[in-house]
Amino acid sequence: MGARHVRLATRGSPLARTQADGVARRLAEVAGSTPELVIVRTAGDEARDVPIDRIGGQGAFVKEVQRSVLEGRADLAVHSAKDLPAQTPPGLVLASVPERADPRDALVGSSLAGLPSGACVATGSARRRAQLAWLRPDLTFTELRGNMRTRIDKSRSVGAGVVSFAALERLGLQGEADDVLDPRDMLPQVGQGALAVECRADDDELLAWLDAVDDPGAHRALDAERSFLAALGGGCTLPLGALARFDDDDGTLRLDAILASADGHVLLRDSAQGRDAGALGASLAARLLDDLGGRALVELVP
Repeated sequence: MGARHVRLATRGSPLARTQADGVARRLAEVAGSTPELVIVRTAGDEARDVPIDRIGGQGAFVKEVQRSVLEGRADLAVHSAKDLPAQTPPGLVLASVPERADPRDALVGSSLAGLPSGACVATGSARRRAQLAWLRPDLTFTELRGNMRTRIDKSRSVGAGVVSFAALERLGLQGEADDVLDPRDMLPQVGQGALAVECRADDDELLAWLDAVDDPGAHRALDAERSFLAALGGGCTLPLGALARFDDDDGTLRLDAILASADGHVLLRDSAQGRDAGALGASLAARLLDDLGGRALVELVP
């Protein structure tokens, strides 16, 4: 019997295909054949000029891809983990998280210190706007959508823009970064820099193959970040960020997280350590909400 023919669903952007190709190569080493890419258009791809929060926020780039696996048109899907909603749909499982790339944000067009007073920064992310406004209340902002080359060009035309450094690296464009922002100043989005590979929960053969390309430390870190997101309600529209780091020496996780007002005037930040990824994310969310005043911010959102 020949090797199983595996179909891998992905968006069609250059970045998405690069990420999917990387997972396909890893999987080929285990399964004996290279998966076929199944290109899926998503709501986010169809509405390139519309701010993400107006077309569904998190999930805008993944729901149709997930549906292709659930309906049997593909066997697995590769996502940028930062695009995933907090809850995995019934019938799917987050089976593998390969080694994580650099999770930091990068400025294109200028360093943060080099931006003049009142400079314009392009970003479609409420999280990035809030943290930059906290650091530099003088800055102004404009939307940023499109593929990476479009984003880079617009960023330089307006003054500067913020993008994922991992995305630049995966596309061989890391030289475009003028400043890579320290997570102490700019916490990334939940899952930034990580890939998430989903398959059907009852596909035991594929689950075994995907386990072989999983990075347990990266997977546990992502679980902690996603637990934090889920504990905030999953659909929380306030700016938030989280970054977990796994310590190979003692098996503990450190999770840093923020919750902010939309204008960046209020920014709550805290950190915690633990071994249980789910409990760590949930407890840190509770501290931000109930001990540090985050509940009042949530209640102000229409």
